[in-house]
Amino acid sequence: MMKEIRIISLMITMFFMVSAHAVELPGPLVEAGWLAKNLGQVRVLDVRADVRSFTEKPVFVKDKKSGKEVLVRVGGHIDGASLVNYKKVRATRMIDGKKVTRMLPKKADFEKFMQSVGLGQDDTVVIVSEGVNDADMTMATRLYWQLKYFGQDKMAILNGGLAQWIIDGNPVSTTPGKVKPGNWKATAERNEILATSEDVANAVKNHDTQLIDTRTVGLYLGTWYKSSYVYAKGHIPGAKNFPNELITMPSAPARIPPGAEVKQLVSALGIKEDGKAITYCNSGHLASGSWFLMSEVLGNKNVKLYDGSMHEWTLEKRPTTVMKME
Repeated sequence: MMKEIRIISLMITMFFMVSAHAVELPGPLVEAGWLAKNLGQVRVLDVRADVRSFTEKPVFVKDKKSGKEVLVRVGGHIDGASLVNYKKVRATRMIDGKKVTRMLPKKADFEKFMQSVGLGQDDTVVIVSEGVNDADMTMATRLYWQLKYFGQDKMAILNGGLAQWIIDGNPVSTTPGKVKPGNWKATAERNEILATSEDVANAVKNHDTQLIDTRTVGLYLGTWYKSSYVYAKGHIPGAKNFPNELITMPSAPARIPPGAEVKQLVSALGIKEDGKAITYCNSGHLASGSWFLMSEVLGNKNVKLYDGSMHEWTLEKRPTTVMKME
């Protein structure tokens, strides 16, 4: 009898020990204060294109009026964070005989890459970007989208990124940590969040799905310029413009607004928050921001990201709408 009691007691103790390490994320976005309290229970993935800044000190200057130290350059990283080089997140794919760049990698390739940065199968992930501008935050949303596509569920993004972490007075490290390869597995290919060129063409034809262009107004209208890897000016016919600079605050820390404000924003842009939608940009980077706002912040699960975006659309010589200047 005493032996049975000891076994039950041990089982209860083990249950609570496991539970103590099973942190629950408060949502798709977390704040720096929450992360500081739960840092030991999550895997921080630091995604950035400027990998040198990972080991550089942040730079402050003293404001002449207030005398306070003001952050002018983000540097360093959260202690224990795994560096994810954004330039290696996406890949070049051959689609119908055409070389399409900046695309979702093949399943095995992405799995291998995430293992190389130390991601484990049971990790709860918090993605951190530098957080200086909207382009930084959409590096985080793009990585989030790819991980979700391949089956990762337990993850969130640090709102305001590393800039917010530093501004809040949290410490950073400039020492590159040793990366132990992880055992993360790509367990799915969630096509319900991925749009192809044919999906977009059907949306243009049937008018049953909102097309959301997340580029600048100038690129959307096609007035004077286009990106070098996009082969025609303008936008996909019928698309509405949701400029990427609207998804975050205009300066560091680049924070994603709360849901109530996002609702007001999409409504003002003539977008239905609960309607079927496909987001796109030049390459599928910026489009992950509007996808994240609509799918994860607002909870609309009928939103897809067009991975090839204008690069693939114009490579395939599909139609665009251009504003003609008199």
